[in-house]
Amino acid sequence: MLFLITQTHTPETCPIDAGGREILHEKPENVPGLKIVAGYGSYTEHILYYIMEADDYDTVEKFLCPGFKRCTATITPVSQFFGK
Repeated sequence: MLFLITQTHTPETCPIDAGGREILHEKPENVPGLKIVAGYGSYTEHILYYIMEADDYDTVEKFLCPGFKRCTATITPVSQFFGK
């Protein structure tokens, strides 16, 4: 399944001085069934976007779990309509 994740934090919970965005998610290689297709940041808005392939919704939650105390995330299943 293909997912679009929008992960948002406040300026007060920004991870920039606490290890960077990497503390907001698990290392992808540590989450079986997950493949990051792309990642983007709108840093002035404190928003990260991920496009990923995952076996299921629970796999996506495992990836996002480290950031649950700092940010919120919207997980949206999507379909590709351009490209491949």
